[in-house]
Amino acid sequence: MDHACVIAFALVNGPLPKAGVIVLAALTAGVLLARTERARALAMIGLLILAPVLLLADVWNSPRLHVLHHHPLEAALAGVAGLGLIVVLAVVIARRRWLLAPLVVLALPFRIPITLGGTTSNLLVPLYVVLAAATLADVASVFRRSRESGASDESVATTASPAATAAVWLGRLLAAYVVLYAVQAAYSLDFQLALQQVVFFYAPFALAFCLLSRVDWSPRLVRTCLVVVAGLAIAFTLVAFVEYATRSVFLNPKLIATNADHTYFAANSIFYDSNIFGRFLALAMVLLAVTLLYDGDRREQIAATLVLALLWVGLVVSLSRSSLGALLAGLVASAAVRWRVSRAVVAIVGVVAVGAAALAISPHTFGLEQGFNGVFSGRGSLVSGGVRMFGQRPVWGWGSGSFQTEYHRQNPTSPGGVDTSHTLPVTIAAEQGVIGELVYLGLLVAAAVMLLYGARGDPVRAAVAAAFVGLVVHTLVYDDFLSDPATWALLGIGAALARAPARQSVKRSPAGVPAPAAAAG
Repeated sequence: MDHACVIAFALVNGPLPKAGVIVLAALTAGVLLARTERARALAMIGLLILAPVLLLADVWNSPRLHVLHHHPLEAALAGVAGLGLIVVLAVVIARRRWLLAPLVVLALPFRIPITLGGTTSNLLVPLYVVLAAATLADVASVFRRSRESGASDESVATTASPAATAAVWLGRLLAAYVVLYAVQAAYSLDFQLALQQVVFFYAPFALAFCLLSRVDWSPRLVRTCLVVVAGLAIAFTLVAFVEYATRSVFLNPKLIATNADHTYFAANSIFYDSNIFGRFLALAMVLLAVTLLYDGDRREQIAATLVLALLWVGLVVSLSRSSLGALLAGLVASAAVRWRVSRAVVAIVGVVAVGAAALAISPHTFGLEQGFNGVFSGRGSLVSGGVRMFGQRPVWGWGSGSFQTEYHRQNPTSPGGVDTSHTLPVTIAAEQGVIGELVYLGLLVAAAVMLLYGARGDPVRAAVAAAFVGLVVHTLVYDDFLSDPATWALLGIGAALARAPARQSVKRSPAGVPAPAAAAG
């Protein structure tokens, strides 16, 4: 028995997990690049099977799972119950395909803290359940159509517009990034973190991208998703108000300590990090703001204005400077798409003036009494440290997920808790070198062309593009780009809209749904 345990431990901690991560990345690439529906469905099945196997192998010897080792029957029953829930939800989605998009949007922000592998991760369990169910429904639909028609397979349709071509290249670059990340995890100083990044984020979010990119985004469906986003944002803001009034937060011990040590107070609502809370509000505000830039129903515009005012206060109490920057960038992008760059400059001046007035009236609210270094929470040293790491290995980097371990090895006196440089290009440069940086930059270019080309007359595409610009700006001071499901969701929606026939900006759609209400896909 002891020998068997030793062999199992060696397999789990030896080369097999590294090979498994590369295989999982290859399956993810298959989901993104498949030329036929059957090939894509097979890649999806393989991903759904391999991802949990790799995760269990990674955490099997963790103290957290000792309960499962001692109570295998209960663990098995819990697993069966979870699978049953996924199957039931898959049947519902298969019968009502329109539910896919609202369910994904609804599940996007909810993270549940779970300790795995000795560390606590805030996992998107509701989103994983929805994606697994939607994937099963999609796979079953593909094989059912194939069996009923008797055809060998059906090719994935593509179009030749510049935006659609950019969408094809975006899929290729996303696949290249995931595969490169998995390969570079093989020599990482923190392979476990890299494995969890692929299993928890890249693989499942690729499913979200694939599913959302094949949705028919009708005005009614877009409006439904916008209502879901606005409702979530309002609810989260009200929770933040309660936190601010009672001067209490939960989920994040570090934030609790920080609030206790300073005169200002940062609310995080249901999110672990106040910056993630602020990011969600900023993106929701950008999506809603686009409804005010196009002619539409006056009552809906008034409602959007009131919601924006409420969310603005929620963004202020989050004390997230990066989210304020993301909001500004998104608003400027939406103005530039709707009008011209010159008018966008006027919008910039106006927003900056309002922000400067708020800072002048209450600098303590934004923590400005600490000075420049305090405003950015000492991240300058992380950036400079990441740049030095890049200089040491400029081509291939230190390996995926290795920033924290290598940074502390080179800076042993630095405080703990660092996981990234909080500036995405620097983190990529340090971990993946020039190779990873080039793929990342290419991805941004492809996304920009896909989202912006021909978007001026389409409020839906304009909203998605503006929200993505805001998100990218946020990652420049906070990271979390492809590890945020909102990134993949926006790109998936943008890909679907880029491939769709040209849409016109009209006051009212044929279905009777005001076009501005469809401005936030």
